[in-house]
Formats: sequence, C-alpha cells, structure tokens
Amino acid sequence: MRAVRLRLYHHPDGARVAYRELGTGPPLALLHSAMLSHKEWEPAVEQLADRFRVVLPDLPLHGDSEDRTGHPYTIDWFAEVLGGFAAEVLGPRPLMAGHDAGAEILMHAVLTGRLRPKRLVLMPNRLHAPAPRPVLRAAWRTTARAAVVPGLDRLLSYGTRAVFTPQRARLLSVRSNPAAGDLVRHAFADVPGNSSLARSWAKCARAWPRGAQRHLLELYPRLDMPVLLLWADRDPLYPLAAAEEALALLPHGQLRVLESTGFLMAYDDPVGLARELAAFCG
Repeated sequence: MRAVRLRLYHHPDGARVAYRELGTGPPLALLHSAMLSHKEWEPAVEQLADRFRVVLPDLPLHGDSEDRTGHPYTIDWFAEVLGGFAAEVLGPRPLMAGHDAGAEILMHAVLTGRLRPKRLVLMPNRLHAPAPRPVLRAAWRTTARAAVVPGLDRLLSYGTRAVFTPQRARLLSVRSNPAAGDLVRHAFADVPGNSSLARSWAKCARAWPRGAQRHLLELYPRLDMPVLLLWADRDPLYPLAAAEEALALLPHGQLRVLESTGFLMAYDDPVGLARELAAFCG
C-alpha cells in the first residue's frame, strides 16, 4: 500500500483532529464508526485513491484525535468540529461518507448548515429509527458515565481489554475476516490506563442523543444534494427498513445494498464498497 500521510487539524477551541490522506483528485472524506478509527476503511482505500484524494480523519475521542476532558462532546460539538475540519482540509462542496456514529455526526452537520457536501453517502446507522440493542447501549452508557468517579476512570479504561477483544471483532464481519481483529486491537491500543479518555467518554455518553430521531423524517426532504444510502444486507444492528423509509423522503436519494456484508463492510467486500463509492462520487 502507498504511504499514507498523517496530518493534524487544529480547531479554534483547541481540539485536534488527526487525519490521513492518500491519492489525488477530488477530496473524499470517510468518517468511521463509534469506537473504531480511520483504519475501518483501510481495505478499500487503495482502490479509491486512484480516483480521489481520500481523507481519513479520526473522530474526536478516537485514534490519534482529541480526547481531553475540556470539550462538551455533544453531537452538536462534533458537527462544529467537522464543519471546521471540512472547510480547512477539504474545501468547498466536498464528497463525504459516514458510517454509524460518523454518519450521525455528518448528517447533523449538514442539517445544521455547517456542511454542504457536493454528494453525501450514508452507510448503516440508525437514521430516524430507535437505537439498536437498547439494553446493551444503556449498559454501555451507565458504565461509561461511571468514569466520572475518581479511581473508576482508570479501572474502566483497563476493562476495555476484556470487552473489546479481537475475537469479538471478527463477529462484526460476516466473512469472519481475521483483519477485523487487528482493527479493534489498533482502536483500543492506547485506551488502557488513559483516565482522561475514560472521563471524556463519560461526557459523550451523557450527551449523545437517545431514542428514535423522528425529527429527521421532516428534515430528509431538505437534503438537496445527491444522497446515497449504501447499506449492508446482513448487519443486524441496522436493518434495511429504516433506509427504505428514508429513501422515500430524499429528493435525490439512491439505495444500494452490498450482498454478504455486515457491520464492517470494508472488510467483507472492499472491492464492492470502493466500486459503489466511486460510481456515486464520480
């Protein structure tokens, strides 16, 4: 694989966003899912870099990006940082795609006027539907919020080793791609012992929107740019029904489904994912 350049964007409030880029051409930014990093896209990047300047940011609280406790870590704050990042790094009307939490932040940034991408790709996320597996999410939120208690922050950071194991990561790939284990191992490599990160995640857990985001049903018609819903056919977290409902309300929407893919679409079918992105983004 060609060398990927590591760079930093500094937001006016001091937050830093680490990002990698590869290739030349129109900028295409790919936003990863919660708890992972830019490496979620790694299997498909080489093929996309033949046509685009692929930009891979680590979202705040992830990878090499901001994790200090002085920021609010609300979805509105994430959207503000993303808007500043796009203006400085990507330029006007970029091509942008997001998955899971990355897609939620991206959509919030667009709908609040902080971003106006030329084309928008939304990969599996909850959209307007209720959050998947509410019991597990409530347990995660409760555990994460406990990190505000002195002493528990450091203890909980070490607990991630037992929960987010490479073996469990392979379950996110329909094809049980062993590289999925390396993805999770990289994402959590610096977490154990990082009490600052644990406290910041506690703030995010308190602030992140809960429940069904039904207001999006009224906002989809305002998306005046081409929108691609690029979905997996075997991801139990994000069934196809919500994407089909959203499609009916998008003025310039398309829906494409990658067969035999799960949560980690780039690890299940990197060629198919790159093909769909390239075809839509031009």
